[in-house]
Amino acid sequence: MSNFLLGTSTSAHQVEGNNIHSDYWAMENMKYTDFTDKSGAAVDHYNKYREDIALMKNAGLNAYRFSIEWARIEPEEGVFDDCEIDHYRNVIKCCRENGIEPVVTLHHFTSPKWLIEKGGWESPDVVNYFARYAKKIAEELGGELNYICTINEANMGIQVSAIAERYKAQMMARAKAASSVEGQAQVGMNFNTMMENMKNKAAENVTVFGTPTPQVFVSARTREGDLLVAKAHCAAREAIKNAAPHVKVGITLSLHDIQTVDGGEVNAEKEWNDEFSHYVPYIKDDDFIGVQNYTRSVIGEKGLIPATEDMRRTQMDYEFYPEALGHVIKRVYGELGLDVLVTENGIATSDDSERCEFIDRALAGVKECIDDEIPVLGYLHWSFCDNFEWQKGFSMTFGVVGVDRNTMERKPKASLARLGEYAKKFN
Repeated sequence: MSNFLLGTSTSAHQVEGNNIHSDYWAMENMKYTDFTDKSGAAVDHYNKYREDIALMKNAGLNAYRFSIEWARIEPEEGVFDDCEIDHYRNVIKCCRENGIEPVVTLHHFTSPKWLIEKGGWESPDVVNYFARYAKKIAEELGGELNYICTINEANMGIQVSAIAERYKAQMMARAKAASSVEGQAQVGMNFNTMMENMKNKAAENVTVFGTPTPQVFVSARTREGDLLVAKAHCAAREAIKNAAPHVKVGITLSLHDIQTVDGGEVNAEKEWNDEFSHYVPYIKDDDFIGVQNYTRSVIGEKGLIPATEDMRRTQMDYEFYPEALGHVIKRVYGELGLDVLVTENGIATSDDSERCEFIDRALAGVKECIDDEIPVLGYLHWSFCDNFEWQKGFSMTFGVVGVDRNTMERKPKASLARLGEYAKKFN
């Protein structure tokens, strides 16, 4: 298991702060917003990345997955910011100086606001726009990188679409608890608030984005839009390979460990096809697959069976089920046959001993996969620090490092050291 990548993950918007040219910044600052908090300065990783990377090194970690913010690189359509490119060049250099392998993601949910004004992720133009951005990054920074993930959780829009349909069905059937959909997406989203805000927000969207229904990356995706995401990935992969042939290119997908009870087999197969299988033709020529998993989904005759009150659950309302990761790795490799990189896996909890337990059990599953000769490249835990969990704001604590947001002081937790111990065991 030498050269096994063991580290943490972040995304630019969630940690850097002041991402003022992005669609999310615009949405957070709307009157009828779905966001609990504004990202603001986030945890100021933009200025404190050297301190943060030093913490990773001192813990014994050897890899760091972070995203390059498209809205910083191309704040206006066709206008690239060389100073921001240099910023990320310095982050990569800092990683190298500290013995940390940088794993870069080009798109982690947030997009330039101008892109959304031009139709966003339901416009065919997004393929060329994204490929142009990927080409620029590969030309400027590709020589300093070994791994690039094009798009984070490319299947999130399809998941959101399915959850929205479940929500509507619950409302129409007067289901007992519309809030039961909150823990079904592996991203912080306030579905109840979204539905309540829909009418008022549509009018405000026209003012902010020029359309009542802006197609941001995590909007409920149409099948045509889902295909555009896949095509954008393929176009970006080609652009990267042309500029930096040595770089290993992959995509990341949000994947549940899909399990069945009697009568749920057909529904479960459809669920897995929507989450994973239908992407295989577009990703089979990648160098690796980025697996992102937090829990399982249990499928019955009538579809998804929600987690019950007696189940152990996380702050995000997921079922606490670390074994899901190993199951997903085995299924993905069995179907796709590519190298696997765990690009996200973790737990939102205020009890760090619970996080340590989660890490122990999840990595036991990873070790089992490696023992079964599945080529697992590494495990990148979500997240390096407590940060901005999208619509949920700062209330969800995923980090192995805490942050006092008044002072921005970093407070390493026991789980950071626990990850460092595994970095030694796996190498």
